[in-house]
Amino acid sequence: MKQYDAIIIGFGKGGKTLAGALAKQGKNVALIEKSRGMYGGTCINVGCIPSKSLVVSSAEAALHASDPFEVRAERYTAAIQEKRRVTGFLRGKNYDKLNSLPNVTIYDGLGQFLSATEVEVSLTDGGTETLEARQIFINTGATPIEKDIPGVKDNGKVYTSETLMERDRLPRRLVLIGAGYIGLEFASIYANFGSEVTILQDSLVFLPREDRDVADEIFAIQERRGIRVLMGARTLRIEGGTVVYEQDGAERTLEADAILLATGRRPNTDSLRAERAGVALTSRGAVEVDSRLRSSAPNIWALGDVNGGPHQFTYTSLDDERIVLSQLTGGGYTRDDRHNVPYSVFMDIPLSRVGLTEKELTDQGIPCRVLKLPTAAVPKAQVLRKTDGFLKALVHPETGKILGAALLCPESYEMINLVKLAMDLDADYTVLRDRVYTHPTMTEALNDLFSL
Repeated sequence: MKQYDAIIIGFGKGGKTLAGALAKQGKNVALIEKSRGMYGGTCINVGCIPSKSLVVSSAEAALHASDPFEVRAERYTAAIQEKRRVTGFLRGKNYDKLNSLPNVTIYDGLGQFLSATEVEVSLTDGGTETLEARQIFINTGATPIEKDIPGVKDNGKVYTSETLMERDRLPRRLVLIGAGYIGLEFASIYANFGSEVTILQDSLVFLPREDRDVADEIFAIQERRGIRVLMGARTLRIEGGTVVYEQDGAERTLEADAILLATGRRPNTDSLRAERAGVALTSRGAVEVDSRLRSSAPNIWALGDVNGGPHQFTYTSLDDERIVLSQLTGGGYTRDDRHNVPYSVFMDIPLSRVGLTEKELTDQGIPCRVLKLPTAAVPKAQVLRKTDGFLKALVHPETGKILGAALLCPESYEMINLVKLAMDLDADYTVLRDRVYTHPTMTEALNDLFSL
């Protein structure tokens, strides 16, 4: 049995950062990763980075929408190769950064609990190792849900968000099951490359988390981009490349070259044998944690998507590392101190949001002043020739504090961080209204938005 000060199961954003921080404190750390293709975690390898690489490539491809499909297909294949280059480069950098530290040992293999202080690693190259530590951290992430639809299993035309990005050939017809944020990003990517895209959504409410004006505008943008969104369409079964669904009481079919299941993600805990360590799981299979990210076993913590937190983002996994490190060093930072978490949906046009929605404020009886600026009124949007959407901010009429914002406009994913900063600093909305911004930029739209 090999002794360590800390064992980290999973090479994700929170885990790798924590490994480096503990190593700098002089602690001996064992870092376990079951796949050599996942050094750095989901974001770098099968999530944010590869998908955003395709977002950029698809935007370039959209400039040549009149080209024959065969030419666009060649562009897509080149984009997949570029995506692999980027992820491979970053994966290697992440591995080398930790492997170069003398007190970090990386184990390639599957880690399973033997007890609250012992982990057995089934090594990728064969054999096992038993590791022991007083402190153990779970950072195993989440994986796409493969919805239990008849005809999905062993169907070579059915993909998840992770496996679709490994497909070298551009599908002429892509059907997405699920109109959530991941589905919308992929719909935008493949529509820009030239695929005929159809989204099936079983519910009748499009993007229920968003205000109706925001959701309705996003829906309209999809239609203008040639993306069909079929609401109230319940998938019944898949027969090869045929999707059979029910809508308005009638059974209908769609033919597809590729079918994407965009139906959410679930925590990776199945293989942990968490019960051996006394680690409780939630009904959804996440590691149950308190505000300090400590599990039901007092010496075991969980970081990132595996703890089932409300914000399943890479940057919250990084913030989870700050919470855990704070607990280990006597600090008081907890998940309860995390506020105003923004998010972005990298569609064409991207949506970025922070704070409360107008509906949430109404439901809570909080008064607000609604400020709304058309994207077309922003000079930089005209330069970019991307004028769909609008910018919306919610301001308390008495205190002047910013309560929330939804930016459906180009480069909103950069702008939202400035709005978040103002909210975190409890600044009056006039702070953003009266700043001097460079021109022409999308950020200068905040002058006009907060002047309304």
